[in-house]
Amino acid sequence: MDTHQLTIRQRMAYGVGDLGINLYFISAMTYLLYFYTDVYGLSAVAAGGVFLVARIVDAVTDPLMGLIAERTKSRWGRLRPHIRYGAVPLGIIAILTFTTPDLSETGKLVWAYVTYVLFGIAYTVVSIPYSTLSAAMTVDSDERTLLSTIRMGFAFAGGYIISVGMLPLVGLFETEAEGFRTALMIYALVATALLWVTFRHTQEQVAPPPSQNLALSDSLRAVFFNPPLLIVMVMFTVGMLSFTVRQTVTLYYFKYNLGREDLVAWFFGITMPVMMLGLVAVPKLSQRMSKSGGIITGALVTIVGSLGLYFTPYEDIGWVFFWSCITALGGTPIAVLGWAMIPDTVEYAQWKLGLRADGAIFAFSSFFQKLAKALGGAGVAGALALVGYVANAEQSEQSLRAIHNLLTLVPASLMLVMIIAARSYTLDRATHQQIVRELT
Repeated sequence: MDTHQLTIRQRMAYGVGDLGINLYFISAMTYLLYFYTDVYGLSAVAAGGVFLVARIVDAVTDPLMGLIAERTKSRWGRLRPHIRYGAVPLGIIAILTFTTPDLSETGKLVWAYVTYVLFGIAYTVVSIPYSTLSAAMTVDSDERTLLSTIRMGFAFAGGYIISVGMLPLVGLFETEAEGFRTALMIYALVATALLWVTFRHTQEQVAPPPSQNLALSDSLRAVFFNPPLLIVMVMFTVGMLSFTVRQTVTLYYFKYNLGREDLVAWFFGITMPVMMLGLVAVPKLSQRMSKSGGIITGALVTIVGSLGLYFTPYEDIGWVFFWSCITALGGTPIAVLGWAMIPDTVEYAQWKLGLRADGAIFAFSSFFQKLAKALGGAGVAGALALVGYVANAEQSEQSLRAIHNLLTLVPASLMLVMIIAARSYTLDRATHQQIVRELT
């Protein structure tokens, strides 16, 4: 197996792809529920239903895309062609998802279902091969950590652009509906160009054995008879659920609890750079404490930040920002190291089962991450509906308390599960290096 170091150009080319992907990902995660309830006019319950149905579709399309990707044969490799040809359809459907056609109430709901489900499919076509590419570029564990760190740096940059720039950009237009649609047009053009850079300047160095001919049952065995991967998927699910709940409810918290919607851009403008600064320490943290140890550290820091925010009065804006920055800092190693762990589980399956099914492994990991995203979005929508939330109105004390708890106590509780899962992970650097030597 090829264990050579990647060039800076290859690392950067891979990383910018996730900037493009996150222009879509963070737009949907942070603003789509708000767009549905406060701009498009759907009820919170109806919007939650849209999220859940889209993830049910993902239960089929994510594994299917993984199976397709790992069986693709072309002059560009197995994975890169999907990035090249999927970029444009993804941009088009993202724009339509944030478009508000003049329809009846039923027509609006149908439009939301169709466009968001298609968005999920188009996103899968690009994101599954993109994520799998990290396992095909190198087999070196430390190199993968560095590659994932760079990737997350660009991902956070994409998140920063959306979190900070979306509302000011939307505000330049006469209506929010026009603003969101135009913003997605701009972001889609940028994202498409970045994904094409990834296609053009990366290479697939690690391939399955030439004699391998995977059956469907082989791909499923590589996933579900792979204990380290199952643990990583638990961490993926819990981490994304925590992040989605916080990211989704933040706008409601500032708008209704603090009465300071004008601070949302400032909030993201400060917390996102904190996460980006935290990236610098992740490779060293991983080398010193192991990848699972780095995740445990991040979870503990997140708990501290969440509890600090829980006890902070609404009028203490400075402390709101401080504890939110602590929470954001804790999320950095969680976001990076999960992606760095998954490629190592590919070699584990190849060593233990004789099967290199990287497409299926990344596809199922992505599915559980997106399932967590849907449960987070639907959970917030359901919780708001349960406590009587009414869009663009003064909220009851019960609604305000629910928003506050969703932002603080729920993420803290999820981090306890994260710590238990991380302590169970045994595929450390030394074990992986031994596996690679035996496979060589």
